[in-house]
Amino acid sequence: MSKSNVIGLIVIFALMGGYFWWTMKPMSEEQRIAAERRADSLVRVQMREDSIRLTREAMAEVEKNMTSMAEADSVVTGQLVDQYGAFAQARIATDEYYTVESEKLKITFSNLGGKIYSVQLKEFHTYDSLPLILFEGNTNLFGLDFFSNNRLIETDKFYFTPVEYSEPLVVEDENGVDFAMRLYPTVDDAVCYDKYIEYMYHVPYDDYLIDIDVNIVGMQDVIASHHGFIEMGWSLDLRQQEKQKENRLNGTNVFYKFYGDEDVNKLTENKDGEKKLPVKIEWISYKQQFFTTSLIARDDDSFLSGNVYVYKDNEKNNTVDRYIKTMKSELTLPYSGGDNETFSMSMYMGPNKFKELKKYDIGLEDQINLGGFFLVRWINRYGVLTVFNFLERFNWNYGIVILVLTVLLKLLLFPITYKSYLNGAKMKALKPEVDAINAKYPSQDDAMKKQQATMEMYKKFGVNPMSGCLPQLLQFPILIAMFRFFPVSFELRQQSFLWATDLSTYDSILDLSFNIPFYGDHVSLFTLLMTASTVVYTLLNNKTMGQTNQPGMKFMTYVMPIMFLGLFNSYSAGLSYYYLLANIITFLQMFIIGKIETPEKLRAAMLVKASQKKTKSKKSKWQQRLEDMQRIQQQQARENAKRK
Repeated sequence: MSKSNVIGLIVIFALMGGYFWWTMKPMSEEQRIAAERRADSLVRVQMREDSIRLTREAMAEVEKNMTSMAEADSVVTGQLVDQYGAFAQARIATDEYYTVESEKLKITFSNLGGKIYSVQLKEFHTYDSLPLILFEGNTNLFGLDFFSNNRLIETDKFYFTPVEYSEPLVVEDENGVDFAMRLYPTVDDAVCYDKYIEYMYHVPYDDYLIDIDVNIVGMQDVIASHHGFIEMGWSLDLRQQEKQKENRLNGTNVFYKFYGDEDVNKLTENKDGEKKLPVKIEWISYKQQFFTTSLIARDDDSFLSGNVYVYKDNEKNNTVDRYIKTMKSELTLPYSGGDNETFSMSMYMGPNKFKELKKYDIGLEDQINLGGFFLVRWINRYGVLTVFNFLERFNWNYGIVILVLTVLLKLLLFPITYKSYLNGAKMKALKPEVDAINAKYPSQDDAMKKQQATMEMYKKFGVNPMSGCLPQLLQFPILIAMFRFFPVSFELRQQSFLWATDLSTYDSILDLSFNIPFYGDHVSLFTLLMTASTVVYTLLNNKTMGQTNQPGMKFMTYVMPIMFLGLFNSYSAGLSYYYLLANIITFLQMFIIGKIETPEKLRAAMLVKASQKKTKSKKSKWQQRLEDMQRIQQQQARENAKRK
């Protein structure tokens, strides 16, 4: 390395050392503050530049999005206009709800479809103490279907506008409250308020029936009228309100009545089905065990024809709360295309109480199955129900009401019971004479002679073997009437007595974790007591009345009560309680009659009566026919034996 190079390096290192010494020299306070201010200023400038940059980018993005939204809205609006024409704007809105409350009903209306959104029956609760909501949300679909400029319009998909609504709307007097929802068309982007479809609802102060007027005003250029009718659809998903989802004696079904027809019709019980209704319909009803929703025409041209359906939807069973079944109706309404047309109807939303339904005088009460046979219906309608409603006025517990009703019925039937018991006791008192005849004619070939001798003996003592059948036959319709009455009696719903919390359904003292075939998954104490009393009654009856000694007949008399144990275990506790009371009262009657009419007393009276007869009595026509039939049978038997 040359001398000049060495001198250069020394100068460079000297300069670098001087620089580091100068920069490491502590700054004065003024110098430090000035330096910090310069740094803060630089940061603020940078932040402002970054903010301006971000704001410009955000505004650009917003402008871009707004442009996209406007383009999308334009596309959607165009699609709606293409699909719905004058009703396109009514497809765009938000859901709103309006409540009208009366003494009995709390009704919520929805602007979507202008329909009833939900109905609460304020006086009642479900089996698990919840407010009783008859239906709610999209489980109720109601609307008109028609064509407008070759486009199918279903009004339940469009938003209606309420007319003069103020929250809350409460029915405060007997005049009721009117509430209207209107669907307006749009022409040239302007809403036509002089043209509309209106649902005018009238909610009364203290009733379960509301009026609905469907008014079509100024729509002759909007709704096609060349068919002469428009269609109306109504469907309902029924909710479980009772402990039993289905009741075999009081099930869920569609009922309907034609104009001019006194009979009420229904679809097949406990099955999915549909029915075409080709003539005018007065009303259609979606009936549950204890509550009904009915659509009723208020003039004879409202429902020209229709179809009704009932089915269970497995998908809805998993999505709709307490879902049971779906009921659906498709109805046709007359429409001529006039400037102002009205279809008047009513909707009943309330209990299946006979008196409540009967007051409308249109046959709604015939949905309540008081018995298929006309005699049974008459007994329940004009006898049992009348007495039952009379006893209700005393405000007794319904267990006491059933007790008094049972006592009155047993007193009414006492003459028949007395005659039946007396006839059986007389036949038992004549057992020595019967045994003597059997000993005299032991051979099977002498069956005819034995029968004739037995009949002569009974006639001698004034006993008719068939007279015991007539009293039982007369009591049978009442037995069936009570079997039909208790399961459908709304009055027993949620009425408790002793251990039973609800007399309208089964009582359970033990819920099983498994299901016993033909019995169930619970133990009903009233059913056990009823069955035990029936077995005891059978024992006493066979002993007292001298019933047949045939083993097969005796076996059946004891098997039947056991069969009833499985049958009645899931039926109304009130029904089992009634049969239990009937058996107990019958025991008392038999005991009292037995103390008064002893076998010894009866036999002595019959012997005296027989001894007073001087001539042989003439055979009755029935006895003569019986003997002729037996003679023919024996003759045929002998001829068959000779051929063999």
